[in-house]
Amino acid sequence: MSTGKPFQRAAALLKRPAAKLRGKAKAGQLKPTQSKNTPAKLHPAAVWAEATQAGGELLAPAWEKASGFWLRFVWPVLSVVSVLGWLVLSASLALWIAGQSWGWQEAKSAALVAFLLFIFAVAFIVGRSSYGVILDLARTRVAVGDDAVGSIAVSNTSARPLLPADLELPVGSNTAVFHLPRMKPAQVHEDLFTIPTARRAVIVVGPVRSVRADPLHLLRRRVLWTSPVDLFVHPKTTPLAGSAAGFIRDLEGMPTTELSSADVSFHALRDYVPGDDRRHIHWKTTARTNKLMVRQFEETRRAHLAISLSINTDEYASDAEFELAISVAASIGRQAIREQRELDVLTQKGPLRCETGRNLLDDMTRIVGAPTRRTAVDLARTLSDTVPNASVVFFVVGSHVSPTQLRSAAASVPPGVRSLAVRVQSRAAPARANIADLTVLTVGDLDDLALVLRKAAA
Repeated sequence: MSTGKPFQRAAALLKRPAAKLRGKAKAGQLKPTQSKNTPAKLHPAAVWAEATQAGGELLAPAWEKASGFWLRFVWPVLSVVSVLGWLVLSASLALWIAGQSWGWQEAKSAALVAFLLFIFAVAFIVGRSSYGVILDLARTRVAVGDDAVGSIAVSNTSARPLLPADLELPVGSNTAVFHLPRMKPAQVHEDLFTIPTARRAVIVVGPVRSVRADPLHLLRRRVLWTSPVDLFVHPKTTPLAGSAAGFIRDLEGMPTTELSSADVSFHALRDYVPGDDRRHIHWKTTARTNKLMVRQFEETRRAHLAISLSINTDEYASDAEFELAISVAASIGRQAIREQRELDVLTQKGPLRCETGRNLLDDMTRIVGAPTRRTAVDLARTLSDTVPNASVVFFVVGSHVSPTQLRSAAASVPPGVRSLAVRVQSRAAPARANIADLTVLTVGDLDDLALVLRKAAA
């Protein structure tokens, strides 16, 4: 269909007689109210919609070509000019216009000098550099306080010497600058750097880019040489001695009152029934009683930990307290994964990945706290619905959560499930208290976590 057809359709529609329009009315498309020989009136919105569609079909290819040309050719040229360069160009143009209008030779001279400086700057950025750049981070995952060390190896891959230049390495919101000396063909220059890891974050390192600029920095040409790399600064964790929770009795699981014919917790012997597994026949008792006896077992369940981590910053007294809560939850979850226990971690923004310790800490690193209407009590209710088979539940909350709220959170836990609340409070002494069936542990420092968990097991 050609681009002129929509306009032709709109024009033809305006010229159609009422008889033809009545034919369309039978199909439910139009409802003419005119007489036989009177042309029908069309709604202006219909004509405008038809014309708009025609205009869009006509202009869409031209717009795509124009935007492609801009991004491919125009923008790379304009982006080379710095803010100072645009000011010099604008001043040159303004001075020239003023000199022409009022006959000021001084203004014309100043405009000419400014323009020549701009042309002189072009000579410094013209040319093609040929580098081989390798960005290497020794570790892409570190904990808070650890050193993140990396290196940049630059080689001259051309057959001619390269002039001195600068390399820029964006690190988060900052930029590190490395100075390259004059390099002979095949020469390699290497620089080491250290990234501070004072707080939990995902830091984007790179891409490495070379910068060529004139002495006045009117023009700056940047060329990207590597891809960006994500550096995960994991929350600080502490090792927990013994069991992750300190109160899980054994590795076999927690016994139930339901009997089973095949499990790991032996319960009693009973008479053989046709269909029983012969591997469970107790031959010594069979020989003594002269009739077949089989083992009967109690069903057990594996310890399943569920952690409710509130990221509502209104429930915390400070940012340090919020970071402490994340470290507490990460320490408990990491120990549970080490002991190969089932684990679920839930926040107001949804569940975290718990397949491996790396996945858990990566998701913990991405957590961003914010004020929200959903409180720790709402999160506890969601946890009970999301993880109905949990055997142990942790509520990790801030110091602004009241005992009444903790009681409401514990009320959402099904009977028979052990529940604990870890209440973080900066510089508070480690303590243990009980609110009904809920054990409340107060942690003022991450090193106190192992101590209060041992108290919970007592």
